[in-house]
Amino acid sequence: MAEATMIEQIIDGEIVLAILLRREFKADGIKFLTPDSYSQQLGYMNRPVGYVIEPHVHNPVSREVEYTNEVLYIKSGKVRVDFYNSSKAYLESRILEMGDVILLIVGGHGFTMLEDSEIIEIKQGPYVGESDKVRFTTIDDNAILLK
Repeated sequence: MAEATMIEQIIDGEIVLAILLRREFKADGIKFLTPDSYSQQLGYMNRPVGYVIEPHVHNPVSREVEYTNEVLYIKSGKVRVDFYNSSKAYLESRILEMGDVILLIVGGHGFTMLEDSEIIEIKQGPYVGESDKVRFTTIDDNAILLK
């Protein structure tokens, strides 16, 4: 499978809404899939036995986070993710399977479990409850555009 199909960007115009890393992706060394400016970084590492990452601490750095980004790791199952732009207009959908990872950056998104699924979610905090998001009506199944 070509790298372009294993790393996919969901784009609305010039705005990257999400980055999808398929479980089949493999590369040597380290590869970051996000630019340094993103408030949530997504990287991939492939290191040989014996490779050492030196112990380190991270310095306190003030950062301004405008949107809550989420990273989802599909531990098991199959999930359809529906993508919406910032105006809540439906754009398209993708199927995520066991081992896939997605970084949700901006815009809207909704999920339908196509199989019993376990998902690990990583996002910035602190969580501010329901004021963190606006819920809206999902797209009708008959209008789904799978890519």
